[in-house]
Amino acid sequence: MRVTLQRVTEASVVINDILYADIQQGLVVFLGITNKDSTEDIEWLCRKICALRIFNDASGKMNNSLLDVKGEVLVISQFTLYASTKNGNRPSYIKAAKPDIAIPLYNLFIASIGALVSGAVKTGEFGADMKISLINDGPVTIHLDSKVKE
Repeated sequence: MRVTLQRVTEASVVINDILYADIQQGLVVFLGITNKDSTEDIEWLCRKICALRIFNDASGKMNNSLLDVKGEVLVISQFTLYASTKNGNRPSYIKAAKPDIAIPLYNLFIASIGALVSGAVKTGEFGADMKISLINDGPVTIHLDSKVKE
């Protein structure tokens, strides 16, 4: 499982020209799921995301976590995180999980992170054509992979 996190002051997702969800201070979590992912990947990622000290304290240093700032979370399914560009110029997404595997894991990820945070957890719509707007604060953008754990 892969995520790209962006620390934001605000973010929103629009589907079919209608505002679907929005958050204030917190994280946008772009979530990619592969066929080899399991509940262990979800548990590790959710704990790591909540504990990362990437929010500023009163001194302006990144010492606070999502939990410390009571930040909100916007989870967006993002199969393109598993794009392979090894051959040619058209990315292959063969490593991304098909919906029958990905949707239950996506829903479990949302529930799992929701159980850990005090701020709101909002989502896009799995498989939808979404327009994401965000103000990246910092900018802070972090990539995590549950198989690599760096």
